[in-house]
Amino acid sequence: MKHRRRFKQTTSLEERLALEAERLREQAKSLPHGREREILLRKARQAETGSHMSEWLTSPGLQVPK
Repeated sequence: MKHRRRFKQTTSLEERLALEAERLREQAKSLPHGREREILLRKARQAETGSHMSEWLTSPGLQVPK
């Protein structure tokens, strides 16, 4: 039986996604306009959206339906 390696995350998911989005945007700045740049920008937007969704889902204002 294989054992899965576990990692203790030191930063929140939201922070990691925001940093990844920032890194991708910086990387895209160095590329000329074209397909590769658009792919990086799309990934950056997806990371930001994921960060916002995670914040929303863990917010105290979100309530379980009754």
